[in-house]
Amino acid sequence: MDKLYNKLNKVIEWLLVAIFALLVVDVVWQVISRYVVGKSSSFTEEFARFALIWLTVLGAAYINGQKEGHLSMDFLLSKLSEEKRHSRQKVIQVIMAIFAFIIMVIGGGNLVYTTLSLGQISSALNVPLGYVYAIVPICGLVIIFFSLHNIKKLNFE
Repeated sequence: MDKLYNKLNKVIEWLLVAIFALLVVDVVWQVISRYVVGKSSSFTEEFARFALIWLTVLGAAYINGQKEGHLSMDFLLSKLSEEKRHSRQKVIQVIMAIFAFIIMVIGGGNLVYTTLSLGQISSALNVPLGYVYAIVPICGLVIIFFSLHNIKKLNFE
């Protein structure tokens, strides 16, 4: 499980870097085309929106795997004994996994299925919107995996 965890983290890190780099290039091109060339590219705004969706959802999944980097209010948690803190952290991980399953995997899967079955296509890039939204259930599964990994780590601490 640790090997898969490390491999998945590396893949997500590289995806995040690549998406962010593409987003920067896209926005720079938008500015150049608008102010230097005098004509705005039609696809840059839509691509930036889709890249931000992927960056945000993938980033949320990645930061869930990096237990220390996740934004949390742990004032009350730090006041508990070590045993109670571990049990509360396990409960938090289970709640996050349940949330990811219900909202992201089931809800996101329904969104992907609906947009693909209706044939919704983005206006500028002509990409099926189901492909854009597919990141939601994928990252839901990643969050579930990371939550299970975090629970496993808590059991051995």
